[in-house]
Amino acid sequence: MNLHDIIRRPLITEKATELQALDKYVFEVARAANKVQVKVAVEKAFNVHVVDVNIVAVPGKMRRRGQRQVPTSPWKKAIVSLKPGDKITYFEGV
Repeated sequence: MNLHDIIRRPLITEKATELQALDKYVFEVARAANKVQVKVAVEKAFNVHVVDVNIVAVPGKMRRRGQRQVPTSPWKKAIVSLKPGDKITYFEGV
């Protein structure tokens, strides 16, 4: 997997925005990705030093499609802690 396959998209939520003050950023990542792959991908993509990576497996939910209920796909999110002073400018001004 290359780094664009590992990091799918940044998650911009209220809780993720509060974590930015603590130098933590949240990304949706590939389901097959592990902590080491996420750390290397973030360091290469944004030229920052990653201190810690926490990964959360988010289960799919049941959604209605007409009369039936269909499960959504499960996914993973990664909370990446950066070295104090490092910033990812992609999130600035959001």
